[in-house]
Amino acid sequence: MNAAEMATNLEFAKKIATVVNLFKFEFPDARSDLKPWKNDPETRELVDPDSIDIGFHFPGVSKSWRSRSILIQIRFYQDPVNGLRRAIGVEIAGFSHLGEQWRLSTVENWNFVGTTQPSEEVRKKLKEFCRQILELFNKPSD
Repeated sequence: MNAAEMATNLEFAKKIATVVNLFKFEFPDARSDLKPWKNDPETRELVDPDSIDIGFHFPGVSKSWRSRSILIQIRFYQDPVNGLRRAIGVEIAGFSHLGEQWRLSTVENWNFVGTTQPSEEVRKKLKEFCRQILELFNKPSD
């Protein structure tokens, strides 16, 4: 679900802003997009209501990224017993004009897959970024 739609309370809005700032700190050329999904019926059917989706776009195709646009999807699970919402994983995909080029998922083994992959430096930074996201959304509220 678009991050802009998930910012329903101050605490969640702050966390979404923190994710954007963490990414832009490491990759200042990126432009954030809190509404990466179209608002049409076909797209709405595909959107996961238990996720936050944020896009980032670079001014051109980045050689170190092997892509121009990045989609970050933070997946959540809401415990039916205590009602707590926890981040259970992060998926990041890189896209060029040819479509999806690579993907990283923390749900399984934290490996990159795809036709191309970002540079080693970018891969390390993305894995650390994912760790920070999971920590941010899973720490107890103040």
